[in-house]
Amino acid sequence: MNRAQVHFEVFTRRKINAPWALEMATEDRERAIAEAEELLASSQRAAIKVSKETLDPVTRGFRSIIILSKGAVETNNRRKAEEPEETAHCITPQDLYSVHARDRIGRLLDGWLHRRRVTPFELLHRPDLAEDLDASSVELRHAIQKISIPEAQAKGLSTHEVMRTFQGLIARSIERVIKDGKAKIFPDFASAGFADTVNRISEEDVERLYLLGGGIAAYMADAQAWSEKVGLILDLADQAPAAGRPRGLALTALEQPLSEIMGSRGGLADLLGADLDLGGSLAALIRLAAAGSVRALIRYDPGLAETLPPLTGPAARLADWLEREGFENLRQGLMRRVLRELLTPRRLRPKDPDGEIAILRALAMAMTAAAGKLLPLEEVQAAFIERSKTLVGGDFVETYLKDRNDPLAEAQALVRLAENVAGAVNKKAAGRWIGGAINSLHFETELRYGAETPANKLAILASLQRAVAKAGLAEAEATVLIVKLGELGGTIESDSRFLALINQANGPVLERLTFVLRLASGESAPRGPAAERAKTEALRLLRIPETRAQLVGAPKVLESVKSMMSQAGLAA
Repeated sequence: MNRAQVHFEVFTRRKINAPWALEMATEDRERAIAEAEELLASSQRAAIKVSKETLDPVTRGFRSIIILSKGAVETNNRRKAEEPEETAHCITPQDLYSVHARDRIGRLLDGWLHRRRVTPFELLHRPDLAEDLDASSVELRHAIQKISIPEAQAKGLSTHEVMRTFQGLIARSIERVIKDGKAKIFPDFASAGFADTVNRISEEDVERLYLLGGGIAAYMADAQAWSEKVGLILDLADQAPAAGRPRGLALTALEQPLSEIMGSRGGLADLLGADLDLGGSLAALIRLAAAGSVRALIRYDPGLAETLPPLTGPAARLADWLEREGFENLRQGLMRRVLRELLTPRRLRPKDPDGEIAILRALAMAMTAAAGKLLPLEEVQAAFIERSKTLVGGDFVETYLKDRNDPLAEAQALVRLAENVAGAVNKKAAGRWIGGAINSLHFETELRYGAETPANKLAILASLQRAVAKAGLAEAEATVLIVKLGELGGTIESDSRFLALINQANGPVLERLTFVLRLASGESAPRGPAAERAKTEALRLLRIPETRAQLVGAPKVLESVKSMMSQAGLAA
């Protein structure tokens, strides 16, 4: 059986007990499952299911097998009568041009549109595509059947009756586009000019967007690649009237196909690069939607430039255009797409756990900087809290630590992980991972008996202790970890008699004092027993007359000593 005889359909239920609605039909199994998971994760659907449809060559009917179902799949027969069902209400051909209708057309005819590399906008405005669809009788009939079943259930009508209604609507719509094409009512921008055409149409009592849409679709007809279509749309945007109602009309008409191209996976892959992983794609989307915010953020933190690389080619041109007024719906749509993807279980950097953390941090900073006008800050924060759950899960942590055989490296990596997760619950989970690492016998043995010098060991523990304090853990949890590291530092100092060796050294007294104060202040040793013993030693050195005399003669050293004494909690 060839591939054309098997396809996959995505159904969703918007509310518990609501009828199933067809969202997509595609020949790509993985895409169908990913789309279903994304719709469920967006919290806009109560349940999803994916069916495998196999065409029977004898009966010409389809055999269905459910391959995925999640959410409120089972129904409760006690349906609340006061809750109206969300069903389609397309009555006239004009109804098919709404945003929601075009979105549904794109899902129902996904395979057909993908093979021809066109959008629902183009299908609704190009006579040649309307004729091609009319000739695709089996595919069109099957799409009508799938959309009619939930509609019939919602309205209490027979499926055949609803199918006849949709068939009549589609027939009238196809006839209308073909007739208007033959009548040449759609403008030709090559001869009349885009700005002049828009100015003229804006003053006429006609279906302005429909006429402009026909001209735009014809203007893009010869383009073979999605990026080429984007370029042609922006060419027209550059020629749009400068102000007033004509400019608004032009940009509204152009935003429709542009949004559909950017909303398709094929369009994004062609524009941004097919080799990008999910993290790279989301970084590019944010640079498209919030280029100004990202540039300001990179000026503040230049290291983000590597994680959020600049766009090139048509994508860079589109980003420049999106900074202007006129395409706000598209910008918000791109940011919404980023949020939806963050709520899916897909990895941002499937083969690079360190990169996963880095890209999530960069995305969080960029999204937060752009929040407000494009998206509510609360939604952005909620999305990153949800995504952070994947970082503290056992599977990710196991992969993250896989190549770190050194217990100290594991602990340091876990602290970095804690720094970059959001949400109290996720911080707590990260804290448990850190606690498990530093409380292990392996960690203590490596630090106490490893090859590093006592000075290096104490400095490492001090650095780790400071990182734990800055990781944003709950105060009680952080305190336990800080105390544990301090106690281990005290054991290392005691084992090595480190302070006693410093006391026995013959070096200059001011050098010894400065070194001991660094230990006492938590800079070169963790706060705890070792730091406390260093404070005692520092006070002893300060009582020596020779020390006081040398400090009086070295004002710069005296200021440095006062600063370190203050950090160590000693009276300056």
